Order: sequence, then structure tokens, then C-alpha cells
Amino acid sequence: MEFQAMVAHETTDGISLIREEVGDDFLMPGEVTIKVQYSSANYKDGLAITPRGGVVRQYPLIPGIDLTGEVFASTDPEFAPGDLVVAHGYDIGVAHHGGFAEYARVPAGWVVKLDGLTTREAAAIGTAGYTAAMSVQALLDRGLTPDSGPVLVTGATGGVGSVAIDILAGLGFEVIASTGKLGANELLSTLGASSVIGRLPGEGEKLRALGKAQWAAAVDSVGGTSLAHVLSSIKYGGAVAVSGLTGGSDVPTTVMPFILRGVSLLGIDSAHFPIAQRRDLWARLAKDLKPQHLSLLENYAPVTEAEAVLHSILDGTHSGRTVLGVAGEF
Repeated sequence: MEFQAMVAHETTDGISLIREEVGDDFLMPGEVTIKVQYSSANYKDGLAITPRGGVVRQYPLIPGIDLTGEVFASTDPEFAPGDLVVAHGYDIGVAHHGGFAEYARVPAGWVVKLDGLTTREAAAIGTAGYTAAMSVQALLDRGLTPDSGPVLVTGATGGVGSVAIDILAGLGFEVIASTGKLGANELLSTLGASSVIGRLPGEGEKLRALGKAQWAAAVDSVGGTSLAHVLSSIKYGGAVAVSGLTGGSDVPTTVMPFILRGVSLLGIDSAHFPIAQRRDLWARLAKDLKPQHLSLLENYAPVTEAEAVLHSILDGTHSGRTVLGVAGEF
């Protein structure tokens, strides 16, 4: 079997993403072979084609940390040809060939059978949307309810932030969206944000160990100084679910929010989330946690244009979620 793939190669000039015809022997071990219909564009995919991006162990590699499609063949009895599935996280797209190809082969323990979502909807949610759902669920598990007060979402136009707003608003929460993108107010309001504010901290605003307590909880995908400001502004007993570091990995904070206000910092890692819980949360994403405005969040591009989309994510000009069409797009 020969098929088309976008393969990342490391060269003396950097990383090149090249369309190639490869064979079945190019695929890596796994019990489930998937005929890929869609992938999606994520920040981590951008790092995979960035020199010294820090996520890929060895090239050549087919990127794409998300993939959805139809089971083509399976040696695991849990999956049969024709099953619609999604796979993401684990080593997919970083140490194991991913979704930027017509076929993918992965371990059965990385695969989720879809029920109530189309493959395109699952791709639109993808790793970023799944991380948003994990963040919301972590806050709900901490006892957060709409009566607790407003919830802040930073990086509001990004994949995690935009889906988090959509989910939280659908659950009845008052959501405050923080973004540095001008002109995003209308979209964020449509997603359910009660109000839209700028990046945090604001220009010229002093970072305090304890600021004014404003929010019951927060979903943060920015990190850095922004996260430090958010932590200082959470109400007593509140929590912050953090999943990103586009604003930096160093957080210039103190223990004050934790020991004087009982604030909790909840780390969100979707890459290695156990498969049983992963499948349970995907089931909820088809039901009570399903984003209500996926069509507004979704951009579409053929996978052959993935490189340009990924560079827009890396340079901060991208908004929402971009579904990369694979089937019929080579």
C-alpha cells in the first residue's frame, strides 16, 4: 500500500515539511490502522516543524498530534473496520507518525471510538478543545458552580481559550475573556463571554503578590507573567487550570495566593491522560460538554497547506481552531 503524507525532514537549513508518497512499511507499530479524514493545527505541531522546537525526538516524522477517521484494519477486537475514531496525545506527531497523512497506524490504547460526534467535529475540538474540556472538568471537580462567580479565560482567541469559553458559557457560567487581539470582541461575545478585557497584566499595571480578588476561577493557556497576575486575583478558595506557556514558562509569583487565599493551581496535561478517562471525557464532549459554536471557531485548510497555518499559530496571528482536511486533499 502506498499513500500520500506530509513528512517533516531535518536539514542544515531547518525543518522542511514535504509532500511524499510513502509505503505501508513507513508506518510505525500499532494494532489499529486508520484511514485519516482530518487532522488539525496545534501549537505543538508548529513546534514539530521548528528547529530546536523541543518536541520531536527524531526526523523524518509525519506531524499531526490529532487525527480522526475510519478504522481501515485492526488486530484488536475492540475496533473493527469502519469504526469512526479519534486519536491524539501520547507520542502521536512527536515520536510516532501522526495525522498529516492518508493513513496512520497507532496502538489501540491510544484510540477513542466516536459516538455522537462526526470526525470533522472531533478534529475541530482536537487536542486544544480536549484540553479546554479537561480544564473545565478540573474546575468542576473542585466544586466550581455558576453561583461561585465569574470565570476568567486567558488567551481567549486561541484553541484552548475559545473552546473553554464556549463550554463554560454553555454550562451557565459568567465568563470574562482576556485577549490581546483587537477586533475579537464580537466573536468572543458570540461564544458566550460576558465581557472582554485586554491582556493581563494591563500595560503599566504593577504585578502584585496579592491583587484585588476578582474571579472565582480561571482557565489559563498563557503562563508567564499573565498567570502570576491571574493567581493574585483569584477569590478565596478558587482555582486556576493551567495548560499553556505561550507567555513564558517562568511564573513570577509568590506563595501568597496559595497560603492566604487557599488558591489552587491545577496542571492540565492532555498528552498522557489515561485512556479510560480520555474516552469518558470524549463521551461528555458529545453531550453536556459539547461546544455549541464549533462552526464559528472552525477554520478549514487542506493538509498540504499545514505549514502556513502552523506558522500563523507560532507568530500569534491565528484564532480559533483550524481543521486540516486529509482525505481527498493531496
